[in-house]
Amino acid sequence: MSRGARVRGQAQAGHPPVSQPPAGHLPVLYTQVLEGLRVIENGTYLDGTFGRGGHAGGVLRQLGADGRLLVMDKDPEAIAVAERDFAPDGRVAIYRGSFADLLNWDETAAGLDGVLFDLGVSSPQLDVAERGFSFGKDGPLDMRMDPDSGESAAQWLNRAEDREIADVLFTYGDERQSRRIARAIVARREKQPFTRTAELAELIASVMPRGKDKIHPATRSFQAIRIHINRELADLEAGLDAAMARLKPGGRLAVISFHSLEDRIVKQFMNRHAKAPPANRRFPEATVFVPTLDLIGGAIKAEDDELAVNPRSRSAVLRVAEKRGTGNGESGNASSPDADSPITTSNKGRRP
Repeated sequence: MSRGARVRGQAQAGHPPVSQPPAGHLPVLYTQVLEGLRVIENGTYLDGTFGRGGHAGGVLRQLGADGRLLVMDKDPEAIAVAERDFAPDGRVAIYRGSFADLLNWDETAAGLDGVLFDLGVSSPQLDVAERGFSFGKDGPLDMRMDPDSGESAAQWLNRAEDREIADVLFTYGDERQSRRIARAIVARREKQPFTRTAELAELIASVMPRGKDKIHPATRSFQAIRIHINRELADLEAGLDAAMARLKPGGRLAVISFHSLEDRIVKQFMNRHAKAPPANRRFPEATVFVPTLDLIGGAIKAEDDELAVNPRSRSAVLRVAEKRGTGNGESGNASSPDADSPITTSNKGRRP
């Protein structure tokens, strides 16, 4: 299937939904996500990161005959699972592409009652050495979630300047040895270009000073390169804006993050739409700030029983917000206040 292709289920509405998440697949924060989305029977819901369908299956089981489930993923293997397990249900539509492009999918135009983004790399992607995401499994140095688009990690590492590599490692991986690693990468590729994950992992380990940190020396670098190759943070920012535009009043946005860079973007986005910016005494003229989101709780994390069976959930953070309706909380939907309770504040800190 080509990128961006649309697939509709052919069965009649009311076809029995998927009864179980895929065998061996444990959706992170499964119960909390479904509670956060607050699924209504005739609603329309978008899972922007289908993966192996764990969360999507849970939503589908709560939908009635008139409900609608839209699923997206950049990964062709995830789309293949969606076609096999979900396409026979007439309530389901499938789109191969990034959630950053959800505004381009006609199925979303009528509005959404809920949106879910489960960020980062999925367990199946990490487990398959050929995808090149894991430093613990030797495979082609790829790391692309969509292997049909863009540069692979090997292609980028074999051409980028050491300063660019160092910036990526520091910015997206918080790697303090970023310059040392970057110089070693450039020196190594002059003798032999990188092609395998083991080559990169071994090189990084060889130049890292020994310390008390228990994580593998290549952990931060692999994370940083993956984020850069897949434009994950840029896609997240675009996807959040697109979700906000498509959510109906009362619709809910649920986002699972796995590291602080993602969570910071999500938290700041939700706060920007839900809370007035701080006042500044030097700007006495006041404007009326009308929130466009309500925060549903704070940061939600896995409980002990989930942590015991699914170690990946340890770093997961779920945030949920509900769209209030037209306001001026940077949604671009209106320039004047509505009937919601206004908050008076100064102009300082607000974008034009």
